[in-house]
Amino acid sequence: MTMQPDLDITFLDHLRPKATAGTYKVVVDQALKKSGGGSLDPSNAAISTEKAFEIRAPQFVLDRGSLHAFYPAPGASGDFTRVLPHITLSRAPLPWEREQRWSRASRRAPWLALLVFREGELPDDPEALGEGVQRSVPDLVTPGDRILGPELTDLPETALAGKCTTIDVPVALFSALVPREEEMYYLAHGRKVTEPRLLADGEMFTKGEFSVLTANRFPRDAGNYAVHLVSFEGFNGRLGPTPPPGYDHVRLASLWSWSFRCDTDAAFDAKAILENLVAPGSEKAEKLELRLVPEAATPPAPDAAQRVALERLRLGYVPVPHRVLSGERTYAWYRGPLTPVTAPPVPGGGQGGGHTTADHALIYDQEHGLFDVSYATAWTLGRTIALADPQYATEATHARRELANTAARFMARSADPVRCAAALDDPDDGRNLRALRELARDRGGRTLVDALTAPLRTPDPQLRTAAARRPRMSRADARAALAGERAQAVLSTVAARNTGTMPGWLDRLGLLRGVPFPYLVPDARMLPPESLRFFRIDEAWIDALVDGANSVGLHTSMDRRLAPLLRQATAAHRSPSSKPRAGLLIRSALVPAWPEIRIFATDKDGNALTELRRDHPDQDVLLCLFDGVPDHVVLREPGQGIHFGIDAGDQINLRQLKENAQPPLGASLTGKDFPPRTSEDTVFSAYLRRNGEDGPNGVLHLLDGEGRPGLVRSLAQAPGIDLDDLHPAQLAVQFVNAPLEQHLTVLGHQP
Repeated sequence: MTMQPDLDITFLDHLRPKATAGTYKVVVDQALKKSGGGSLDPSNAAISTEKAFEIRAPQFVLDRGSLHAFYPAPGASGDFTRVLPHITLSRAPLPWEREQRWSRASRRAPWLALLVFREGELPDDPEALGEGVQRSVPDLVTPGDRILGPELTDLPETALAGKCTTIDVPVALFSALVPREEEMYYLAHGRKVTEPRLLADGEMFTKGEFSVLTANRFPRDAGNYAVHLVSFEGFNGRLGPTPPPGYDHVRLASLWSWSFRCDTDAAFDAKAILENLVAPGSEKAEKLELRLVPEAATPPAPDAAQRVALERLRLGYVPVPHRVLSGERTYAWYRGPLTPVTAPPVPGGGQGGGHTTADHALIYDQEHGLFDVSYATAWTLGRTIALADPQYATEATHARRELANTAARFMARSADPVRCAAALDDPDDGRNLRALRELARDRGGRTLVDALTAPLRTPDPQLRTAAARRPRMSRADARAALAGERAQAVLSTVAARNTGTMPGWLDRLGLLRGVPFPYLVPDARMLPPESLRFFRIDEAWIDALVDGANSVGLHTSMDRRLAPLLRQATAAHRSPSSKPRAGLLIRSALVPAWPEIRIFATDKDGNALTELRRDHPDQDVLLCLFDGVPDHVVLREPGQGIHFGIDAGDQINLRQLKENAQPPLGASLTGKDFPPRTSEDTVFSAYLRRNGEDGPNGVLHLLDGEGRPGLVRSLAQAPGIDLDDLHPAQLAVQFVNAPLEQHLTVLGHQP
């Protein structure tokens, strides 16, 4: 099965900037030397000059343009207990643009880090809303008694005159929470995107390089959390487990912050919802088709009327109230454009077009005395939508008037041989146009008044005599003249010239845009809560809808005669790829939770189908239209910026880190988890810091220490990985959460 890959990304340990921020000096020496050696200047004095310059990089304030995406999204609420918050930076080298003492050429560590605070931990932000305090840069660098600030010297005057956002972190919390100097190396990595992808939360994977900073803390408890992107520049030797003596707080510059809520009691279970959506299809494929299922049990031996009604329901119809022209109230059958089966041909060969009422689209069942109002409803709806759009209605009416006026001139000339003969060269000209042409030929020899009042050019006397001998044409003959090749060519040109934006408008209407949802799903029981339904498109219904829109401005018999020309002109400019063939509807709590759910559809030959339209008719309803009939559909959790964390069971599903191996690089190692499922340990029980009951929980223990192994080395030595150590890119690959997927094979059913 051909399927577009979800991501095409290369993970990098770091992105090396051309030069780090700082002050540099260029020295240029010039000396004259002989070709064989030796100086031409007896004093051997070289001409020398030097120039100092500064490379600047963000230090205390970060522009929003440098940020690409966040996870969890700002203001999000959900169960994030297994997620490591992260931020993606579009200014790719930013985390490595400032040198740190703990950064080495082979292990470049960032100067930025993400710190996660739960509500009640930060004095400056007790509700964990992502707030800080605006202070001057001198107040950050020299904060006062018992507050530890960054050790920064030689700051330029421009920097000292600025302001920044700061947070004061209690010393004990700071030591328990911050990553150690050796751990900073593992919490940032780069990525190179080679294929664009649009994911949830508005993140677009565009071609280029990005950097990602990952937090070292899981939000383990329910409540609000604030994430701060902080600078550790000037904190050399102060990121250890022992609190700095003599201080109560540590003041940090917060370059960006956001907040989210962890709801551990959230009832949303994506995996169970996906399984529940497709479960009816495993029993019987027809249960995933869009139709009204009778609430009462089908009688074991239905009579003739019941059989007819059941067959109508199977074909996707619903009964609707109907009043006939005589005033009697009865019911009729209605089916929208979304059908559970392939729609049969319309009786009578289609709508034909050029009508002024919906009666032509009514279908009468003589055997049972009932009407099928599906196409009549579509025609009326199309006309109503068109009349409600002033731009379309104006353009349609104007186009018809231009056509009618041109046809009237042709008819007049055809009925008058003299005028017809005089206008043979240009049948679209009138007297005034000919007068203006003569004026132009005379190059100003006559005034405009003289030209307009001058008599018409005298026709050839022989032509006048021959025309006088011929009888005048009847009106029927004059109208017949419109069928001539020359008249049709001119009328087609006039129609094409006046279509305006009508073709594009009809393309959108053909995708059912603007059609109220009850016309698509006429009974709510066809799409109950937590349901997935497939359908095919009744092209005749859409044709009737478009025909209704084409009827705007259709008033006279001449309008009807010329209507095919205008329809052909608009059809010639419509997009041939805008016709839907099939689609699906989802009504579920999954829709608002995953507004950008990824849907891949392929036909029976494995060719990927194009998604022509995706829309949300309601907050929990998703509508998708495809350009073909799907045979296989995949529903996939949106990437959401490739979020990082651990998998169900509080374990890590190991991924391949070796090139030229099977499975390929980055793929899951089936059946290999860390810690192994046979062990009693989990990531949370074995690889979190022991900060005591009052300390922050959920902080990762990455490197060996405290008398026990760290997560990085243990992961590297896990079966199937077998490495001495992990690099940041390799650790990031292991933390990538695999998106949930649900595969469906759609069985086609004929009526």
